[in-house]
Amino acid sequence: MLLDNELGHKLLEGAHNAIDASLTNSDPLPETVDDPELNQTVGCFVTIHKDGQLRGCIGNFVSEQPLHLEVAQMAVAAATADPRFYAMDQNDVGNYSLDISVLSPLNKIEDITQVEVGVHGIYLEKDYSRGVLLPQVASEQGWDRQTFIEQTCVKAGLSTDAWKSSRTTIYTFTAQVISDS
Repeated sequence: MLLDNELGHKLLEGAHNAIDASLTNSDPLPETVDDPELNQTVGCFVTIHKDGQLRGCIGNFVSEQPLHLEVAQMAVAAATADPRFYAMDQNDVGNYSLDISVLSPLNKIEDITQVEVGVHGIYLEKDYSRGVLLPQVASEQGWDRQTFIEQTCVKAGLSTDAWKSSRTTIYTFTAQVISDS
């Protein structure tokens, strides 16, 4: 699924409205979306940046609700429930930027050479540990494939070589990134 600029703008506007309404304790603007693209049930992540730094990122790989509602919900969660950051408040309204990553389904891989840096994100599981890095992270950090996989292990709280274990399952996915910038 590839969203055009107009639909991307609608998702960004809905995400900003949801965050701002949450931070000001007001009701979000009622939103009716008739577009079939925005009513698909696909996963997404919403990333918040403030002053050029990561400020929150939360998402789901699958959704049981329409994309536009999932984006709004993940936007509020990224602003208020990412455990790595304090919850944003009224002082943050209008002082942040968003990236929305609309995700493809997960694809289980057997060989790490199937990971294309800058194209794929990685989700891995080992026992009860899980880690995910979006496709754009490797490019932004200048990582090669090996470093990307190792850093996904670290994100899961595992050793950098945990991906080699037969108990580790690795998935790739792609994302269309829709950004304020």
